[in-house]
Amino acid sequence: MQWFIKTLTSSIGQKILMSITGFFLILFLIVHISGNLLLFKGDGGVAFNAYAHFMSTAMILRVAEIILVLGFGLHIYTAWLLTRHNIQSRPQNYVYTQPQANSSWFSRNMGLAGSIVLIFLLVHLHNFWFRYKFQAEIPLVAGGDYKDMYWLVKTVFIQEWWYSILYIVAMVFLSFHLVHGFESAFQTLGINHKKYTPLIKTIGLLFAIVVPAGFAAMPIYFLFFN
Repeated sequence: MQWFIKTLTSSIGQKILMSITGFFLILFLIVHISGNLLLFKGDGGVAFNAYAHFMSTAMILRVAEIILVLGFGLHIYTAWLLTRHNIQSRPQNYVYTQPQANSSWFSRNMGLAGSIVLIFLLVHLHNFWFRYKFQAEIPLVAGGDYKDMYWLVKTVFIQEWWYSILYIVAMVFLSFHLVHGFESAFQTLGINHKKYTPLIKTIGLLFAIVVPAGFAAMPIYFLFFN
């Protein structure tokens, strides 16, 4: 047990933990965007409301929520530990550096992109999860006994235009974060081969573009086309 704890508290162990939690959060993004695409179905929110009601009441998903919060918390905490370790390992910058020659912009600014996404996440949870759970002004769906989540999403994106802008900007930074994070997670876990790495890079780039673009399409849809 002692060697296990030492491994997790080492920089290598923390990178492995970052990779595992990163893959878990990527899986969450896939599930989340799959449900949110129901907003574009054109049925006045019927399918999306049914999905939102199921997600908020199914008991097994309450357990999944706890695991998700732990996954986010562990990912953020591990990122902070690694950043602090890197700063302590090199308290002074080199006299002559050319970071652009040795690493991509994405890898050098993972902390910035992650911080902006974290700030957005807190605002996002307040606007949708907190309001849906605890605020009573949300109307009920027609002929139903549960809240109209489609109405809430539409109202927030249209009336609180500043949030729509923040949402789109945050998705750009999420894309930056995923571009480097997807590939580096495979490398950290030792999944690195000249035959498969180019494919992993391509899949990671596509994922980093398509998924954030899908999320960003929601405020654009309600602001300009609904």
